[in-house]
Amino acid sequence: MRALLRSNKRVLIRQKIEELAHDPGSLAANMKRLQGRPEYRVRVQDWRVIFRIEQNILWIDDIAPRGSAYEVNP
Repeated sequence: MRALLRSNKRVLIRQKIEELAHDPGSLAANMKRLQGRPEYRVRVQDWRVIFRIEQNILWIDDIAPRGSAYEVNP
């Protein structure tokens, strides 16, 4: 997460999350369900936002660089 704080992509990631919260269908082309997991992902350049939607609530599970975003943490 420290890398995100140093990155200038914070604003772009925040904008995508706000878009997702207001209208999840607007990012449908960039949204993909993860295999074997209940979450979805949205690409924001080389970062991934891992999230799920339960009862109309958007839960952000992780924001990570592309390479480490898909590692499952116990």
